Amino acid sequence: MSKHTSLFTATLEIAALGGALLIAGCGNKKAENKAENTAAAGAPAMPGVTATEIKIGQSMPYSGPASAFGAIGKTESAYFKMINDQGGINGRKINFVSLDDSYVPAKAVENTRKLVEGEGVAVVFNSVGTANNLAVQKYLNDKKVPQLFVATGADKWADYKNAPWTIGFQPTYRQEAKVLGAYLLREKPDAKLCVLFQNDDFGKEYFTGLHESLGDKYDKIVIKTASYEPSDPTIDSQIVSLQAAGCDTLLSAATPKFAGQAIRRVYDIGWKPLHLMSGVSISRAAVLEPAGLEKSTGLIAAGYIKDITDPALANDPGLNEYREFVKKNMPGANVEDGLQVYGFGMSQLLVKVLTQFGNDLSRENIMKQAKNIKNLQLGVIAPDILVNTSETDYRPIQQLQLVRFNGNNFIAMGSIITSD
Repeated sequence: MSKHTSLFTATLEIAALGGALLIAGCGNKKAENKAENTAAAGAPAMPGVTATEIKIGQSMPYSGPASAFGAIGKTESAYFKMINDQGGINGRKINFVSLDDSYVPAKAVENTRKLVEGEGVAVVFNSVGTANNLAVQKYLNDKKVPQLFVATGADKWADYKNAPWTIGFQPTYRQEAKVLGAYLLREKPDAKLCVLFQNDDFGKEYFTGLHESLGDKYDKIVIKTASYEPSDPTIDSQIVSLQAAGCDTLLSAATPKFAGQAIRRVYDIGWKPLHLMSGVSISRAAVLEPAGLEKSTGLIAAGYIKDITDPALANDPGLNEYREFVKKNMPGANVEDGLQVYGFGMSQLLVKVLTQFGNDLSRENIMKQAKNIKNLQLGVIAPDILVNTSETDYRPIQQLQLVRFNGNNFIAMGSIITSD
């Protein structure tokens, strides 16, 4: 891997506040008559599929403190509109229904029930957030509705035995933490580590990875931890308390709003720890620029998606395809938003999977094909990182790259790392 091939992780998490309903879709309409949910007269019923369309559902935070992640849904909506303008998939247009949940799990449940029982979607795709997806996982599996490429890094999306209708995408938070922990053991074995974490399954999963990587040195290295609630206004007091513990290293397992606050507060109080950042919060446009590029310099994370801001990738074919897409289909959007890059890649993945179905768009076949991805290279993902799934492997990506922010973009550190 070239030292100049830097990466950006757009793994996702979100914070909890209420919000209004939004339908951001391609040709969205009211729930259709049941007779229209068949591909053709006399054909077996395939929910969400007609002779002319396939309906895809999603729950996404378009409002509230995690609204930055709404860029993902907006990008996917624009991409599917582009596909529809080109004739659709095997003659069918994508009807994309994306509803706002502001990361209130109860709202995610309401949205998902509406998508399945009201809109009659074929699948639920790339919904954001660990807590929100956990809140609907059993419901979707009981209904045998594919919960495709969940937009969080929780380990729970790989439980093919107990949740066979749920499949994730990005490396897990546990994997991230293992890679970061191994880096500390190698480069800073006497580190005094403080951990800022979101008080839910997202934040807590980092401790699983730290325990696995640090082993019997965990209690010696991890000096102090501090949690925050997604509804908290700030994490200033937590940062001050962590600094007072005497830590020289900080891991922020935080969503973008709180990651930005942590970056600013650490800098403003004159604390200079080695700052390890969750991959969900290293978008230059969404996090680092608002926090301050100077204040962000030196951040280390584990990534897998190409860094759109890296000058060395100015002529990268995969990123150029994304740039051209934004120019033509998302006027006014910030092309350097890494969350949009993620949404573009996820859209490509879904379209590829749906295309290989042919005319069998039953939920069973959709899930079957999602479990049969072999060595897929997406244009926005690093060349050495491939997407693979199988009947017993629901972790499409299991490779990561350590990266460091140099004040302008992320630079790769070492080679690609495979972590189970």
